[in-house]
Amino acid sequence: MKIKTVIIDDEPLAIDVIKNYCDTISDIEVLNCFTNPVEAMGFINKNPVDLIFIDIEMPLLSGIEFIDALKLKCQFIFTTAYPQFAIDGFELEAADYLIKPISYIRFLKAFNKVNKTRQNQSFTVNTSTFTSNNEDNFLFIKSEHESIKVFISEIKYIEGLKDYLKVNLSNGKYILTLSNFRNMMDKLPEKTFIRVHNSYVVNLKYITSVQRNRIVIDEYRIPISESYKKSFFERINI
Repeated sequence: MKIKTVIIDDEPLAIDVIKNYCDTISDIEVLNCFTNPVEAMGFINKNPVDLIFIDIEMPLLSGIEFIDALKLKCQFIFTTAYPQFAIDGFELEAADYLIKPISYIRFLKAFNKVNKTRQNQSFTVNTSTFTSNNEDNFLFIKSEHESIKVFISEIKYIEGLKDYLKVNLSNGKYILTLSNFRNMMDKLPEKTFIRVHNSYVVNLKYITSVQRNRIVIDEYRIPISESYKKSFFERINI
């Protein structure tokens, strides 16, 4: 997915430099450019943005004040003609800062830093922050004549077998239960589990790798059907 970008600078020529650099990278989509930070604020608060290039020294609203007041959380890169302002930028956790005049090589380094962070977060966000709606993080799965307590974090993937579900666990064991995906999904946290096929639900944190039409969990290959492909790839930011 392209990195949706906005450029903010009170100098049109400075905007042109950044935009021309962005146009050379296929992974960047420049949504809009602004010389007025107040107008930019209105646009960004209404539109999804991944990255902001913003000048620190501007009339009406400085880049520091802009980012501090921004409601949307996204990555940003400060641009400035004054190196001493860079310290303030890093206090706001700026991805990088670019000193004017900005060279193309320095621009690429900043972009690569942003892109690397974004790629790392595509799985970090989707694995380390998962929490269950179930307060105790477990559920009971009925199998034959007993109900087995299973910790949600131990479920790797679930396979549909006609009227049964095969719940595959991290210890290599599995549980067969007479149930359907609708009932099972109601018990599982949406942030962790996703349907990828009529016959499969996977726990995102156990994914080893993703290929074009399938998921690999350990050495097991799970197909991704066309009807679920778009939602799955959007979820993992690919």
